[in-house]
Amino acid sequence: MLPEQIMTFREMITLKDGGYVLLRPMVKTDRPHLDELFLPVGEDDMRYFRHDIKDPQLLQGWCDNLNYEDVLPLLALVKDHAVGSGSLHFFKGPKRHIGEVRLFLSKEYRKRGLGMKIIRVLVDFARKQGLSTLVAEIIADKTKVVRAFEQIGFVPQCTLEDYFMFPDGDCADVVFMTMRLKPRADEF
Repeated sequence: MLPEQIMTFREMITLKDGGYVLLRPMVKTDRPHLDELFLPVGEDDMRYFRHDIKDPQLLQGWCDNLNYEDVLPLLALVKDHAVGSGSLHFFKGPKRHIGEVRLFLSKEYRKRGLGMKIIRVLVDFARKQGLSTLVAEIIADKTKVVRAFEQIGFVPQCTLEDYFMFPDGDCADVVFMTMRLKPRADEF
């Protein structure tokens, strides 16, 4: 997709409980939305982030350095308040046909169908970008999240033991999942 197609993308979705959420790409002026989404995050959720989302320089850097050819970040907004985010990460070189999806939802918007809708939008973007495969890494004890990804079409490939280290040094297994977007050359 061209950057202008990405910039004009808007999708209003209806949750299972009837709530409405707007999905749109993150833009350079979204720093206040990132603050309202990530600053309230408690220690229980902070353990699962790859980055220190409480670092104001990190969040500002995400806004200042937007490059949709590297990462396509989506925001989920309810009445102009951020309630979730999803991102499609692109690889280079020999993995340029692969993308990785990531997801975060505020606590009050979990278990309402929003996560699956965001992932489906990211899958659609990945197809339009010509990717062949999507990957996702999910903490193994998050069995409901693993099942939700399976319902969308992701397949568990393996469980990586002690692959994710929490800030306190404890480790967790990770389910490595893939979704094939294009058939292999020898399939028809």
